[in-house]
Amino acid sequence: MKKVLLSLVAALFAIGANAQMPGGFGFGGQQLSAEDMHYSQKFTDINYAGDNEAYHTLDIYLPEKKQDKYPVVVHIYGSAWFSNNSKGMADLGTICTALLKAGYAVVTPNHRSSMDAKYPAQIHDIKAVIRFIRAKAAEYNFDTSFIAMSGFSSGGHLSSLTAATSGTKNATIGTEQIDLEGNVGPYTDFCSRVNAAADWSGPIDLLRMDCGEGMKMEVSPEEVLLGVKKEDNPDRYRTLSPISYLEPTDVPIIVFHGTVDNVVPFCQGEIFYRALQDNGVKSEFNPVEGGGHGFNMYTEENLARMINFFDKARETAQ
Repeated sequence: MKKVLLSLVAALFAIGANAQMPGGFGFGGQQLSAEDMHYSQKFTDINYAGDNEAYHTLDIYLPEKKQDKYPVVVHIYGSAWFSNNSKGMADLGTICTALLKAGYAVVTPNHRSSMDAKYPAQIHDIKAVIRFIRAKAAEYNFDTSFIAMSGFSSGGHLSSLTAATSGTKNATIGTEQIDLEGNVGPYTDFCSRVNAAADWSGPIDLLRMDCGEGMKMEVSPEEVLLGVKKEDNPDRYRTLSPISYLEPTDVPIIVFHGTVDNVVPFCQGEIFYRALQDNGVKSEFNPVEGGGHGFNMYTEENLARMINFFDKARETAQ
């Protein structure tokens, strides 16, 4: 067991090292300095579950340009589901900065890691974040007519899963029954629906992580998250895969994936977009030529595409 854990830690740090940029070490890909991240207000370490656990805290950033109410984007850090406290490194200098400049309030939550709890604890946490946003709308001037998701890597997975299961509390996938809502936090009477999502380099079909060239590990992050080998229970892996829940009524989803991603293979983005199109979900796919796992992904053009996609989805939502 010790050997397995050491292997996992080494792999995790390898991911972080590959993603390191001038802003310092981080799990969220290209961590550029957040010095240009301007906001009118910042609220830190707010517990959304009422349990005083650090993994159930979030930060809120309100745009510099003040409005009566702000549409909201929840952005989730990447960590291969290994980190329970990386909200301070959630692409603040790139994705979050772009969202703030465009007038969106940004919420960056922590969630339980695969070492804290097995899946579906992580999606339960994110659904609790959405309910918290609705419950606290008046306090933070949130416009809950538009709440969107965004995330990088495992955060992209959770963003996509939240969107694909929006409005779905329980599901049966093959032999597996799964609770997708959970009861985390004191605001279970509120809705956890969202209006759109952006997936940045997320794993989407967890049965096909070998669809292209990617990082090979003795024990995969998804096996740690689920606590079972793929060959022993493939339906369990299907419950983790956002594509298992897609249907024509799903909210719009935009996908970004680097063509030379050596951690989450590029074909995961292709698989996702193909499934979205097959299910009639409004979607866009942005293959980033020469883009790695976080590297060369957050260009001005790509960030503008994300903002434009959310702006259009917001018009539809209203």
